[in-house]
Amino acid sequence: MDEQEYLNQISAENRPVKKSRAGGLFSSKIFMAIGIGVVALILIIIIGSILGSGKDDEKNLATTLKLHLSNTTEIIDKYQPEVKSSDLRSSSASLKGVLTNTDKDLTTFLTEVYEYNEKKVDQKILDEITLEKDGLESELFEAKINGILDRIYAHKMAYEVSMFLSEESDLMNLTKNEALKEALSSSYNSLENLYNSFNDFSETK
Repeated sequence: MDEQEYLNQISAENRPVKKSRAGGLFSSKIFMAIGIGVVALILIIIIGSILGSGKDDEKNLATTLKLHLSNTTEIIDKYQPEVKSSDLRSSSASLKGVLTNTDKDLTTFLTEVYEYNEKKVDQKILDEITLEKDGLESELFEAKINGILDRIYAHKMAYEVSMFLSEESDLMNLTKNEALKEALSSSYNSLENLYNSFNDFSETK
């Protein structure tokens, strides 16, 4: 190897290795900014989906409760006059008052927040509520013709009150609307007071 070849070899060995353009691109600030942007977009989509789901849950819970209140009020109107016990009729009248007021509050909330229209209620909700109403009415009708309406009426109203308490509790825990929370809290307290009057009813008293 002559002197020139030796110098060329040393020069080649000491020459810096060029970095690939691809590596430079992926490690660049631009790529990092794009990556952060994509992650942020995904997070926004996820959070929006969660918030949207929460609103749907609130609307569905409020709608279900409102229809349940309306249906039970109709049944009270139909069977309360047939009840023999004056104490049971009095408790029933108080219950109707609570349900009517809560129904009004829910209707106001649903109309203002969700532009409520009963004709546009989800069919699945309507079917479930109607099935429950038909079942309750059937049992009360059978109790009436068998002469045991008071006992069954008290039992069924205690059950309905317990269901209202559960539904109102779920909605209170979910909603951020302070006016609705206040209305539901008032209704909940009244229903709690009425529960024992139905649950502890005895025809021998």
